[in-house]
Amino acid sequence: MRTIKADPGSQQRLLDLQATDSALAQLDHRRRNLPEHAELARLKSDQASAGSDLVAADTAVSDLELEQTKAEFDLEPVRERLARNQRRIADGSVPDAKALSSMVAEVDHLKKRIGDLEDAELEVMEQLEQAVAERDRLRVRVDELAALIAEVTARRDEQLAALDLEVGRRRTERASIAPTIEPPLITLYERIAVSHGGVGAAELRARRCTGCQLEVNAADLRGFAAAAADEVLRCEECSRILVRTANSGL
Repeated sequence: MRTIKADPGSQQRLLDLQATDSALAQLDHRRRNLPEHAELARLKSDQASAGSDLVAADTAVSDLELEQTKAEFDLEPVRERLARNQRRIADGSVPDAKALSSMVAEVDHLKKRIGDLEDAELEVMEQLEQAVAERDRLRVRVDELAALIAEVTARRDEQLAALDLEVGRRRTERASIAPTIEPPLITLYERIAVSHGGVGAAELRARRCTGCQLEVNAADLRGFAAAAADEVLRCEECSRILVRTANSGL
């Protein structure tokens, strides 16, 4: 690893920069993983499913209403013919015995036909009643889901706004720290951070790298202790910049 030099104060401020960058990364993680994101996705999926079911239910109601109208339309002429025949039989306007017998037989047939049509209509009416109840239930469900989505969206947006405020504060903080760090040092830090989970610098604390949490071996510790104060140290295990503090144990 190429050795660079940087003012000890600049190295110390690198820890402040790392703390700010870590805080920004955590805020971004929180922003992307708010529970409300998953809850909204589930609610919107339920809403789409309920909406599709409601369209099908509306169609079923319309079809049954048409079927009921057709049943009434089919019944009307049969009832009129039955009433007309019954009047003719009752008023004696059918003088021929054979014609009268035929008309009486037709009346019996019409009554049976009306009974069959009324049974069919009743079945359609029962189906329509159930379909209307299901449609109304789905409408309530769709409205409930819309209200829930609005509620969760408002809660999510409130949290996002709070997180964005904190992100803005941290970015302002970073903007004030970064110019105080020597350019070669911050360039190295940012290059390492890209390939090390956003952590480019770590404190050497109690003879341990706080980046990879591994203890530095005795030989490396001796080398660190002998290094000049402006020499930038690197962890032999994770390659992160190691910043010496009063707690380093050197």
